[in-house]
Amino acid sequence: MDTKQSTLVSKRGQTVIPSLIRKRYSIQEGDRLVWIDDGQVIKVIPVPNDPIRALRGRGRGERLMESLMQYRQDERERDA
Repeated sequence: MDTKQSTLVSKRGQTVIPSLIRKRYSIQEGDRLVWIDDGQVIKVIPVPNDPIRALRGRGRGERLMESLMQYRQDERERDA
């Protein structure tokens, strides 16, 4: 789902986040963005004001309890 959009940078180094991207990632006024520069690519990561609340419900349907119990069983067998 790659979307290619462009914006201009002002004299003060400001730019506008395109509305499609703002809507897709629920970016609102006052939200924080983290800029990661790996030397070749710049990544912009939106960070919610309350990261814990933003993650709530993300693990639904992942059968996390069964995965944890299996992991613990595997660890016990490996340590025995």
